Amino acid sequence: MKRLGVFGGTFDPPHVGHLVTAINVLHELRLDRVLLVVANDPWQKAGLPVSPALDRLAMVEAAVADVAGLEASSIEIDRGGPSYTAETLAELHLREPDAELHLIMGSDAAHLLHTWERADELRDLAALVVVNRPGAPATAVPQGWKAQQVEVPRLEVSSTDLRARVADGRPLKWLVTEPVIHVISDRRLYAERR
Repeated sequence: MKRLGVFGGTFDPPHVGHLVTAINVLHELRLDRVLLVVANDPWQKAGLPVSPALDRLAMVEAAVADVAGLEASSIEIDRGGPSYTAETLAELHLREPDAELHLIMGSDAAHLLHTWERADELRDLAALVVVNRPGAPATAVPQGWKAQQVEVPRLEVSSTDLRARVADGRPLKWLVTEPVIHVISDRRLYAERR
């Protein structure tokens, strides 16, 4: 049976923290692949400025192009509309019925899982992988979930700060990969935000 990690996000932009998380979960759980699923219309960010989905997808594709086991996924963009993880997992289950799905999220998101749209369906479709930082206490997993915890190095990088860095003309080097920097530059992303 294939073991597939599903790591969703806005990825606006994708940074080294995202990549470190994905590659560590891939290794620790011996997954076959980890999909970085780019949200089309992230319902949790309603009313906030978000870059166009195809720009965010281009950045994720650039970030993982040469990383074995990591793949960019446009499944939510292709479906259109608001991005709900329950729909994504259901579609992945139909596409790859022999795959064991592992839903990857940070401890902060796992703590709020009960607020997610159709959370009960998520539990039936995937095992939960909770990412914790070294030294952090184990996250309480919602009752009834099959879950594992994976510790990854603590990196203080935020997409909000990265967007502000571009707008202010500060460097992104070592915070995002060079290919992502090229996509940001070529598409003139974030330069107008203040």
